[in-house]
Amino acid sequence: MARLADYFVLVAFGPHPRGSGEGQGQILQRFPEKDWEDNPFPQGIELFCQPSGWQLCPERNPPTFFVAVLTDINSERHYCACLTFWEPVEPTQEGACARDAAARDEEADEGGLGALSPPAPGPPDQLFAPKTLVLVSRLDHVEVFRNSLGLIYTIHVEGLNVGLENVVGNLLTCLIPLAGGSQRTISLGAGDRQVIQTPLTDSLPISRCSVALLFRQLGITNVLSLFCAALTEHKVLFLSRSYQRLSDACRGLLALLFPLRYSFTYVPILPAQLLEVLSTPTPFIIGVNAAFQAEAQELLDVIVADLDGGTVTVPECVHIPPLPEPLQSQTHSILSMVLDPELELADLAFPPPTMSISSLKMQDKELRAVFLRLFAQLLQGYRWCLHMVRIHPEPVIRFHKAAFLGQRGLVEDDFLMKVLEGMAFAGFVSERGVPYRPTDLFDELVAHEVARMRADENHPQRVLRHVKELAEQLYKNENPYPAVAMHKVQRPGEASHLRRAPRPFPRLDEGVVQWIVDQAAAKMQGAPPAVKAEKRTTVPSGPPMTAIVERSGGLHGNSARRLEVVRNCISYVFEGKMLEAKKLLPAVLRALKGRAARRCLAQELHLHVQQNRAVLDHQQFDFVVRMMNCCLQDCTSLDEHGIAAALLPLVTAFCRKLSPGVTQFAYSCVQEHVVWSTPQFWEAMFYGDVQTHIRALYLEPAEDRDPFSVGEAPPQGDERSALDVASEQRRLWPTLSREKQQELVQKEESTVFSQAIHYANRMSYLLLPLDSSKSRLLRERAGLGELESASNSLVTNSMAGSVAESYDTESGFEDAEACDVAGAVVRFINRFVDKVCTESGVTSDHLKGLHVMVPDIVQMHIETLEAVHRESKRLPPIQKPKLLRPRLLPGEECVLDGLRVYLLPDGREEGAGGPGGGPALLPAEGAVFLTTYRVIFTGMPTDPLVGEQVVVRSFPVAALTKEKRISVQTPVDQLLQDGLQLRSCTFQLLKMAFDEEVGSDSAELFRKQLHKLRYPPDIRGTFALTLGSAHTPGRPPRATKDKGPSFRTLSRNLVKNAKKTIGRQYVTRKKYNPPSWEHRGQPSPEDQEDEISVSEELEPSTLTPSSALKPSDRMTMSSLVERACCRDYQRLGLGTLSSSLSRAKSEPFRISPVNRMYAICRSYPGLLIVPQSIQDNALQRVSRCYRQNRFPVVCWRSGRSKAVLLRSGGLHGKGVVGLFKAQNAPSPGQSQADSSSLEQEKYLQAVVSSMPRYADASGRNTLSGFSSAHMGSHVPSPRARVTTLSNPMAASASRRTAPRGKWGSVRASGRSGGLSTDVGSRLAGVGPPQANGAPPDPGFLRPQRAALYIIGDKAQLKGVRPDPLQQWELVPIEVFEARQVKASFKKLLKACVPGCPATEPGPASFLRSLEDSEWLIQIHKLLQVSVLVVELLDSGSSVLVSLEDGWDITTQVVSLVQLLSDPFYRTLEGFRLLVEKEWLSFGHRFSHRGAHTLAGQSSGFTPVFLQFLDCVHQIHLQFPMEFEFSPFYLKFLGYHHVSRRFRTFLLDSDYERIELGLLYEEKGERRAPQACRSVWEYVERLSKRTPVFYNYMYAPEDAEVLRPYSNVSNLKVWDFYTEETLAEGPPYDWELAQGPPEPPEEERPDGGAPQSRRRVVWPCYDSRPRAQPDAISRLLEEMQRLETELGRPPERWKDAWDRVKAAQRLEGRPDGRGTPSSLLVSSVPHHRRSLGVYLQEGPVGSTLSLSLDSDQSSGSTASSSRQAARRSTSTLYSQFQTAESENRSYEGTLYKKGAFMKPWKARWFVLDKTKHQLRYYDHRVDTECKGVIDLAEVEAVAPGAPTMGAPKTVDEKAFFDVKTTRRVYNFCAQDVPSAQQWVDQIQSCLSDA
Repeated sequence: MARLADYFVLVAFGPHPRGSGEGQGQILQRFPEKDWEDNPFPQGIELFCQPSGWQLCPERNPPTFFVAVLTDINSERHYCACLTFWEPVEPTQEGACARDAAARDEEADEGGLGALSPPAPGPPDQLFAPKTLVLVSRLDHVEVFRNSLGLIYTIHVEGLNVGLENVVGNLLTCLIPLAGGSQRTISLGAGDRQVIQTPLTDSLPISRCSVALLFRQLGITNVLSLFCAALTEHKVLFLSRSYQRLSDACRGLLALLFPLRYSFTYVPILPAQLLEVLSTPTPFIIGVNAAFQAEAQELLDVIVADLDGGTVTVPECVHIPPLPEPLQSQTHSILSMVLDPELELADLAFPPPTMSISSLKMQDKELRAVFLRLFAQLLQGYRWCLHMVRIHPEPVIRFHKAAFLGQRGLVEDDFLMKVLEGMAFAGFVSERGVPYRPTDLFDELVAHEVARMRADENHPQRVLRHVKELAEQLYKNENPYPAVAMHKVQRPGEASHLRRAPRPFPRLDEGVVQWIVDQAAAKMQGAPPAVKAEKRTTVPSGPPMTAIVERSGGLHGNSARRLEVVRNCISYVFEGKMLEAKKLLPAVLRALKGRAARRCLAQELHLHVQQNRAVLDHQQFDFVVRMMNCCLQDCTSLDEHGIAAALLPLVTAFCRKLSPGVTQFAYSCVQEHVVWSTPQFWEAMFYGDVQTHIRALYLEPAEDRDPFSVGEAPPQGDERSALDVASEQRRLWPTLSREKQQELVQKEESTVFSQAIHYANRMSYLLLPLDSSKSRLLRERAGLGELESASNSLVTNSMAGSVAESYDTESGFEDAEACDVAGAVVRFINRFVDKVCTESGVTSDHLKGLHVMVPDIVQMHIETLEAVHRESKRLPPIQKPKLLRPRLLPGEECVLDGLRVYLLPDGREEGAGGPGGGPALLPAEGAVFLTTYRVIFTGMPTDPLVGEQVVVRSFPVAALTKEKRISVQTPVDQLLQDGLQLRSCTFQLLKMAFDEEVGSDSAELFRKQLHKLRYPPDIRGTFALTLGSAHTPGRPPRATKDKGPSFRTLSRNLVKNAKKTIGRQYVTRKKYNPPSWEHRGQPSPEDQEDEISVSEELEPSTLTPSSALKPSDRMTMSSLVERACCRDYQRLGLGTLSSSLSRAKSEPFRISPVNRMYAICRSYPGLLIVPQSIQDNALQRVSRCYRQNRFPVVCWRSGRSKAVLLRSGGLHGKGVVGLFKAQNAPSPGQSQADSSSLEQEKYLQAVVSSMPRYADASGRNTLSGFSSAHMGSHVPSPRARVTTLSNPMAASASRRTAPRGKWGSVRASGRSGGLSTDVGSRLAGVGPPQANGAPPDPGFLRPQRAALYIIGDKAQLKGVRPDPLQQWELVPIEVFEARQVKASFKKLLKACVPGCPATEPGPASFLRSLEDSEWLIQIHKLLQVSVLVVELLDSGSSVLVSLEDGWDITTQVVSLVQLLSDPFYRTLEGFRLLVEKEWLSFGHRFSHRGAHTLAGQSSGFTPVFLQFLDCVHQIHLQFPMEFEFSPFYLKFLGYHHVSRRFRTFLLDSDYERIELGLLYEEKGERRAPQACRSVWEYVERLSKRTPVFYNYMYAPEDAEVLRPYSNVSNLKVWDFYTEETLAEGPPYDWELAQGPPEPPEEERPDGGAPQSRRRVVWPCYDSRPRAQPDAISRLLEEMQRLETELGRPPERWKDAWDRVKAAQRLEGRPDGRGTPSSLLVSSVPHHRRSLGVYLQEGPVGSTLSLSLDSDQSSGSTASSSRQAARRSTSTLYSQFQTAESENRSYEGTLYKKGAFMKPWKARWFVLDKTKHQLRYYDHRVDTECKGVIDLAEVEAVAPGAPTMGAPKTVDEKAFFDVKTTRRVYNFCAQDVPSAQQWVDQIQSCLSDA
C-alpha cells in the first residue's frame, strides 16, 4: 500500500526580493509540516507551479491544471499536480507591485488593450495574482489528482459547507495498493466518490492516450526518429504552448521505450529560470514552453520537436542511426495501418460501409504493441548471451554484446551497437537478466512469440491481429475493471471564475489537518502490512537467436563444399599427407573468409587435441599456424563470431618440440592480431568460462561433463543452461541454512579467483612477443598503448598502479626494452584483473594476491620464451620456391642479390585479373634484384590456378621517380610486413612487401644502394659510362672503388680544379683540346665523304676547313663539321664554313665558327648559322640580350618559300623589347647595353634582309639610317609592331640578375587557351583557333605580312608600343613552365599506374584523373603553337621562337615545326638528325631534367623530351603514312632517354659532352661490338636485323606539310603509358625481350602434319606484337625461315621489302594508280592528312587564296606532276635504295675454309657497304650468290694461322679470321698486301656500322 498524496501545498504570488518586475512563488502553507521519513519534501516546487514565471494579470483567467515531474537524488519521480486560479491582488501586494503594475498598464494602453475593459467586476486597474494548489505524490494517478484538487477549488469557490481541512486531511491519509489490479473507492468527505484502479503489473508503463496523441501531433517518421534518438542517447527537447501536452508527450515517448528504462535527465516541464539546464552535456528529454523557442534555436546538438507545429528538427551535427532494415520499414508500415486503417481500403471499388475505428485509448495501446513487438524482434535471444558470473549472495550478470551482435548479423549496425552500449540497456540487463523473478508481457513475447512474428512478416493482416491481441493485454493492464469506473465529484459552475470570489482562499488550520494525519498513522501501526506476495518464476529463455536478416554471403554461398575442403585439408595435415594438404591450402585460405569455415576449422582442430595437448611436427605446426592466422586476421577486435574464443584453448594446446625440454606453442605464432589486445574480448571470454565453472559447481556429478565442451555450444536436450541452474539456486536460497549459504558464496568466489589466475596466464601467453626486442610490434598493436592512457578500470585507486610501478623499478631487468614490454603487459593484465574481480565480487585479499602474482607470471613466461626464441632461430627455414634469376644485358651486373618479396597489384586492373585481364598474375611471389642498370622483379603468381607463369617487372634504376616505405599485408599469410613502393617514369610500379626472412637491415641496404645508383654523385657513375670500363665483369662493384684513380680521371679532376681557380673565360678558351685526328685512326677518304651528306648545290671543297683558322682550331673544326647540325645545314643549303667574301654575295647565311670554343654560349653547338652580313665579333654583343646568351640562330629553311626558322632564348629586359620600353629615358652617351641592343636590332634586320622576298624591298643599309637617328636624339623611335599592350618589365629585368644555372620560368596560366586571342586579326594567318582545333581561319590574312614573327612569352613582351614601319612583329603567347610539366606528369603517372586498386573500378575514374593531370591540354597547346608557326613559315614569313631559356618549350616547338614542315625529318635518318641537332647540340638539359645525378635530385624529373615524343605520336596517329619509323621507335626513345643505358642522352650540352670526352671517341676507340655507346648505333644495328622500327605504311607524299588537329578530343592517350608485358618486362631492351625460342619441329611425334600451335595470349602478360605479328612481319619472318631451311644465306628484310615495293611501283605505273591487289598503294583514299587549311599564293601577288586540301590530291595527275616537280624522298635517304643494282664496294678472290672437315676453296668475294654484307660467288661472272656473312654479326677480324689443306704457296701472314657470333670463318688472300687490304676494308665497314 502507498499514500495517494504525500504533501498538499498552497503556493501564492510574492514580490521578487530584488524588486524586479517579476514576482516569485511563496509557499503559504504545506501539509504535513514535518517531512515523511521515507519521502522528504521536494525542493523547488514554487518554480514548477508557474513554469513561465510568476506574473500578475489584468484579468481573471480560468483555472489551469497540469502535472509536473520532479526527480529526486535517488532518481525517484515525484508527480506534482498543480491547479492554478487567479485572485484579485490584496492591497499589501499591490503596494509592493505598484511600479510593476503601472508599467504593465502603460503597455496595455499602448497596445490598445485598454479598450477591452476586463469583464470582471471591480475597479478598472484591478490586477489578479495566481495562486496554486499543489499535490505531491509518488503515484501517477492524474485523473484522481485533477478531481481532488478540483473538489477543493469547488468547495472554495462555490462556498460549500464542507471543511477544507477535513478534505485535505483525508486526501493525505488515503492509502491505495500499488499494483495487482485491485480496485479502491475513496471519498474525501465532501459527498464525493472516486474509484482508483491499480495496474495488473507494476513493470508495464501507463500511457492513457499519450502515445496516440504524440503520433497525432508529430506523425510516424518524426516519432520514429525521436524514438531512435532517445534510445541512442541524444538530447530531445519538446516545445508546446500547453504544459499538459508537454508532459503527455514525454510520458508517451517513455512508454515507447519499454522494456528499456530511460535513466537520464527527464523534465517534462522545465521552468524558465532553469533554461540553462538545456546546455548540459548529458542526454535528456525535456519539455519547454513554446515561448522560449528562441533559446532552443541556439543549441547545436539538441533535437527539437515542436508539438504544436508537428515538426522535428535534427541539427546537422547530429546523426540519428535508423533502425536496422527490414525492421525500420516493417515498423513504419504497421504503424500506418494502425493509425490510418482506411489507407488499405482507399483504392477499393466497393469500400465497406462502416469502419470500426478504435477509441483513442485503444489506439494508444495498439501503437505501444507495435513497439513492444519491435523490441522483441530486436532483442530476441538476448538471454542466450547472458553470463551468470555469480549466483549467491546476489546474482551478477554480464551481457556478451559481441556474440549477440555477431549472431544477429548486425555487427555493422550503428543503431544496435549504440543501444547495447547505452545506460538503458545496462539497466535492462541488471533488472531483466535475473533468472528468478516476476515476469511480464515482454518476457512472454520475447520467449514464445518470436517464431510467430517471423512467420507473420509477410502477412499484414496477421501482424495486425497480433498487434490487437497485445493491445488488449496492455489495455487490460491499465483498466482491469472497465465497467465500474463511476466517479462522483462536484465541479464549479460555468464561468465561476469570473464571479467575484467571496474571499481569498482561506488559511487552513494546521492543527486539524495534522490531527487527522496522526490518527491515520496510529491506526496503520496496529494493522498488519498488506503485502501482496509477488509470484516469482524462472524466466523463460526462448529459442536460440537467429540473424535478423538471413544474409546469404554471396561469395560463400556454397559453404558445404568449402567446409568439406577445410575438413579434408586438416585431416591431410594430421595424417601427414603434406603434398595433398599443400594443394588444398590456397583454397582453404580463401574459404576461411567465410564464418562457417572458420567455425568448422576450430571444431575440427578441437577433435585433434587429447588431454589439452597436441604435439605436431614442424610442417604440421606450420600448416596449423597458417590456418589459425588466416582465421584470426578477419576477426574484429570484438570477436563477435566467437572465432578467437574457440581458438584460444587451441593456441595453448598445439605445440612442437624444438629441442629436448624446449616446446614452442602455437600462441607464439599467432600474436599479431588486434583481438588479443582488446580488453572487452578478454572480459567476455573470462565471464563465459566463469559461467561454465559456476554451473558445474551446482550440477549433479552425473550431469557434469567436460566444462569446455559445455561452454562452446549451447546445451542440448535435457542439459540445463546456466540460467536454469541459477534460477533453481535462487529459489532454494531462502531455505538454506546460514552455514550452507556461506559455503556456497565461498565456493563461487574461489572459482572466480582461480579463473582470474588462469586468465592472467593466458593473457601473458598472447601478449608477450616471442622476441621481446620486438617491442614496437606490441606498441603498434591496437590496445596496449592506448590503454595506458585511458584506463577503464572500475577500481580507480586500486593496487594495480602501485604494484606495477614497483615492479618496473625493482625487478631485476637489465634490458630496458624487455622491461618496457613486460611493464606494459603487467599493467594491461592488472587492469583486467581489477575490473573483472571487482565486478564479480572477489575478496580484496584475493585481489591483492593476484596483483602480486601477475608480475611473476609475466617474468616466468619471458624466461620460457627466451629459450623458445633461441631454438626457433636454429630451425631450418621452410622450403620456399626457388628464386628465378633475371637475364642481364652484356655488361650489366648484379649489385644486390635477390631479396624475397611479394609483388602486389598496382591498381592496373589487368595484372590482378581485372575485367579483361585473365587470371590474377599479381600478387606474385619472388625476388627483387638490383643491378647496375635496372631494378628487376622475377617471380611466380601466388594464385595456384595461374600455373607456372613467370612474372617479370623491371625498370631502369635511372627512371626511378619516387620511393616510399609502406606497410602492407603479405598475400599468403596476411601478415603485416614492411614494404617499398617504387615508381618509375617509364610507367612501371613495384609495390613490394618484403618476406619475413628479409631483415630490416637488408631492406635498408637495398634502399641505400638503389639511391646511390639512382643519383650517382657524378655523371661518370651512370651505367652508360661505367659499362665495360670501370667494372671488370664478375667482380663486385665495391672492389673497384678502392683502386687508385686512373690517369684519365686524374687529368679530368685537374682540369676541373683549375677551372675553379682560374677565371672562367680564360679556361674555356684555353682548355678545350679534343683528341687529334691521329689518335682516332684516319678514316679512309671514301669513309669521310660518306659521313657528311653533301647537298647537291655545294662544291665539296667548301667543306674542308679554310686556311684562315688557327691550326689548333682546325682539328676542332673538322670534328665539328661531322656533327649532325652541320650535315643538316649542308642539306638545307644554309651556308658554308668559308669566311672569304667571294661567296658572300650569293649566300644570305653562313656557318659561323664563332662558338667553336663554346665561349659565347655554352649550351649552343660549335657551328651556328647566322646572316652573312653579321660579323662574328658583333655576335658576342647580340648574345647579351638573350637569356643564357642564346641569341637567335637559324635552324631550318623552307625549301619552297625560303622562309627561315630561328630559335633563341627569351629576351632580357634590355633586349629589343627593352629598347621600345625605355621611351623617354635620356641616355648620357652610348652605354654598352644600348650598343648591344642596337646590334640586336641590326641582327634582326639582317635576318629579315636575308630572306629573298624582303631583301629588295628593304635594302641592305636601312638600319644605318635608323642607328644614326638613334645616336643623335635621345628619344629612340619605336621600331617594332607588337600586338599586346601592358606594362611591367620587372619580371624580365629581374631575371637577368639570376645566377646562370637557374631556370628562367616560362610564364603560364593554368588552362587558358594556348594563344592569346588578342593577337587576333592583326597577326597574319592566325585567328582564334577554330572549334575543332584545326588551324585558324584564313579570313584574317592581310595582304601585307610581316617578314619576321617573333613568338615570345606574353610576360616578356608586355608594354611594347606597336609601330607599323618595321618588318617584324611580336606574337605574345602563353606557355606553361617546366614545373607545370613536372606536376602534370606526376598526376599522369598516378592516373596510369595508380598504386592501389581504384575505389570505383571502371574507366570513369581513370579518365577523371587523366583530365586532372592536364597532360593532354599541354600537348594541345604545343601542337597548336607548332601548327601556327608552320602556317607562318609556309606563307613565306620567317619565325623566331624565343620562349623561356630556349631549351625546353622552344626546342619542343622548333622540332615539331620542322617535323611537320619537312618530310626528311619523318624518316629514320632524318628524325635522328633532328634530335641530334635540336635537342642534343642545342643543349636541352637532359641530365638536369632527368635528375641524373645527386645534384639534380631536388629538381625532380621533368619529361620535356617525352612530351615532345608524345606530340610526335599524336601526329603519327593522324598521318600514319607519312612516317618511316613505327610507333615502337618513339616508345623506344621514350624509354631509353631516361634509362641511361646509352650515352646519347646524357649531359646537358655538347660542351659538357666534349669535356667528358664523349663526343668524338665513338669512331676511334672501338670497343667490343656488343657494348653500343650510342642509341642511334643500336637502332641502326637492330634495324638491319628486324623491321621493328620500320613503318610498312610509309608512303610519303613529297614536300607534304602536315597540319594535325590539336584539340584534346582529337588526342589519344599514348599506349606507352598504359601497356605492360609481365612475361618479360619492358620490351625496349631488345636482347632481353627475345623470350625463349619457339619449340622446334620435334613436336610432331608421328611425323605427320604439324599440330596446330595455338596458345593463349593474355593481355598484360604476353607481348602482343610478338605473339601476333602483323602480316608483313610474319611474311618476312617466314621468308627468312624458308631461306634458312633451303641452306641459303637469308636475305636482309630491307632488301626483300624494297624489292617488293619496286615491283609494286612498276605494276602500278600504267594507269597511275596501284592495282586493287597491291600491298601498299591503296586505291581507297586513306587517312592521309587532316583536312587542313593551305595558304597558297593566288594569281595576284598580294592576295592569298584559300584551297581546302582534300583527298583528291592523290589522283594520278596531281601526284605525277608533283613527282616531276620535286626530287623523291628516297634520294634524301641513301641507305634505303632499291636493291635492283648491286653495290660492290670492294671485291676480289679469297680462299675460304669450308665447314668442319671440308676443304679450302677459292671464291669470288664482294664487300657490300650499303647492304653491310660480305657475299661470295663461285666465279666472278656468277649472278647467284653462294653465301652471305652479315657484318652486323662480326665481332672481330684477326690474323689467322694456316690449317690442314690450306694453299701451300701462300705466306703465313696472308691468313686472317673473321669471327662472327655464330662461327669463325678462316680466309686466305693471295699475298700479304691484299690480305691487309681486305682486313682494312672489313674493319672500316664495321666502324661505319
